[in-house]
Amino acid sequence: MAGEKQHHDDKDVDSDEHTQGKEIETGEENLPSKAAAVHEVIRMEGEKELERDGQALLWSAVAAGLSISASLMAKGILHARLPDTPERFFIENIGYTVGFIIVIMARQQLFTENTVTAVLPIMQKPTGRNILLLLRLWGIVLAGNVIGGGLAALVFHLVPFFDTAIDEAFRTISMEIMKKDPQGMFVGGMVSGWLIATMVWMIPSAGTAKLWVIMLMTYMVAIGDLTHIVVGSVEILYLVFSGAIPWYEFIWPFALPTLAGNIFGGTFIFALISHAQIRNDMSNQKKAEAKKEEQETARKEAAKP
Repeated sequence: MAGEKQHHDDKDVDSDEHTQGKEIETGEENLPSKAAAVHEVIRMEGEKELERDGQALLWSAVAAGLSISASLMAKGILHARLPDTPERFFIENIGYTVGFIIVIMARQQLFTENTVTAVLPIMQKPTGRNILLLLRLWGIVLAGNVIGGGLAALVFHLVPFFDTAIDEAFRTISMEIMKKDPQGMFVGGMVSGWLIATMVWMIPSAGTAKLWVIMLMTYMVAIGDLTHIVVGSVEILYLVFSGAIPWYEFIWPFALPTLAGNIFGGTFIFALISHAQIRNDMSNQKKAEAKKEEQETARKEAAKP
């Protein structure tokens, strides 16, 4: 029993709520601005993700890797079935959004979502424990996403689900990524990381428009010909399994620059700026609350006989 308690404590995020034993307040009436309310909703979600069981995270991440393969599938089918006109590019890229819709609506673990969600608790309290929890989460989710995406790519290659035209479409779409040099992979990954982080920030206040927010932001990734570590893993591993490229080209020039770009765009650009915009608001609110408590304590002391 003691061992279980210790294990649980090791996964607890360092936060003011845990230290003080207070519930997290996310309502706008309890916070100084709407931006702060959104920040707290996402931060609370990030704390839950950081504290989740590792096995549950891994299986959810593998499921997300499998699900995200629907982006390549839908885009490839549209590419193969539509006539070769200038309009085909814009229509086929609607298919790119399908995998993201499945993953996000099903609440599966996608790495690029975690570059903002799980980072906010660390930005609020950058302790060693929180940083280790973040690296643990990123490692498990990224590994699960790549495993799931790789399995999907292998199945696409080995099992005769699709006709020759669709298989050729998969190769054509995937080879477009490999035309980029490492710098292009990094820059594309940085912009896509920023767009996905923007989407995560918008979802809590999107309401019934959540589906359209997902479609809009991921469609921008698609038509911008940007790089994404998870969707791209399905595409590049398909090329590896089909013998179109050697396996090491998955690592370089694709995976490492794209991963760095996704992290930089989602974490150091979006999450940092988003946290900075509400930091002073939250700090001022805490000072005001502390002053109010001091005044209340002083009033009670003065009222004593």
